[in-house]
Amino acid sequence: MELNFKNLSSYFLKLGTIGFGGPAALTQLMEKNLVEERKWLTKEEYVEGFALSQLAPGPLAAQMAIYIGWLKHGSLGAAWIGFLFCLPSFLMCIVLGYLYIKFGSLPWIQSVFYIAGPAVIAVIANSSYALFKKTAKASHWTILIWLISAFYTGLFEEESILLILFSGILLAIIRKYKIKDSLSKLAFIFVVLLSSSAGANNETLTKIAIYFTKAGAVVFGSGLAIVPFLHSGVVSEFGWLNERQFLDAVAVAMITPGPVVITTAFIGYLVMGLSGAIVAGIATFFPCYLITVACAPFYYKIARKEFIKDVVTGVTAAAVGAIAGACWVMGKRTLLDIPSILMALFSLALLMKFKLKEPILIISAAVIGYIFYIIKGSLT
Repeated sequence: MELNFKNLSSYFLKLGTIGFGGPAALTQLMEKNLVEERKWLTKEEYVEGFALSQLAPGPLAAQMAIYIGWLKHGSLGAAWIGFLFCLPSFLMCIVLGYLYIKFGSLPWIQSVFYIAGPAVIAVIANSSYALFKKTAKASHWTILIWLISAFYTGLFEEESILLILFSGILLAIIRKYKIKDSLSKLAFIFVVLLSSSAGANNETLTKIAIYFTKAGAVVFGSGLAIVPFLHSGVVSEFGWLNERQFLDAVAVAMITPGPVVITTAFIGYLVMGLSGAIVAGIATFFPCYLITVACAPFYYKIARKEFIKDVVTGVTAAAVGAIAGACWVMGKRTLLDIPSILMALFSLALLMKFKLKEPILIISAAVIGYIFYIIKGSLT
């Protein structure tokens, strides 16, 4: 099959419809399909796009799709390919949001999410651990950043964007000037915590647009990196959703194909219906598109600068730490009894030991919750 605009569009629409497994699985599938099988991209083109997608903020899989669209068909191609890739999961979120609002108060729905909630906690915890191993290995500084970010997020129940940005800049400075002594580590902790304490009626749609644009600009690598930022705003700051609704939104992202950050569309729908979903979806992916199109022509100059690479490494480590902190915050409010705690631990074991896929885990947990509802009803 030859490469043309129609074929590329069809491919990403299909991938967005059936592509499960998160950013790692989706980007690997792109490499297999587009480089090895169809040869629409060279290996070098794929590697360059993947590196840029890791370097810049934005959900990895969506950013890779946007980059490929830009590479083959320019800025408009980037916008169209990104749109098609996200469209199927967006539409699924709209349908699920409608059903959730209509039937969410029913006992069987509550039973389903009672079991699915702990499974979501396990998925977030496992993802944080996996990302931690990638970002913090062989570096005392990245481990320190991870710990500080996790501690701050868990203690204050919010994600500090300043903490994340300062972590990246400070790590780059430390590596540039080869700072190693213990006293510098104490100073590092002080400066980072000080930066985080600097602080992190418009119409609701305007708030959604502004907030989710910020959210889309702070996602590095995994779509789950957006979870702590969303939790601190959607639940704690604005009160748009309660703790249970937020976990349910993350669960929806896990069981739909395409990018994980599409959970923002589901959240937007719960807050302001269809208009809220559209605004939240566009706002989340706009920074990703803008940064990719702006940076792609100058990628070589950017990528060669070690200082920039170190900034990204520090920012990523802090973002992963924030995921761990958010997991603690959501866990202590959700895992309130023995069954839910056991379900979370069992789910975590399945993910870590048997490498069970996240969508399968979430769907299985939902089915178990429904079975428990039926059993409970037959006994009463």
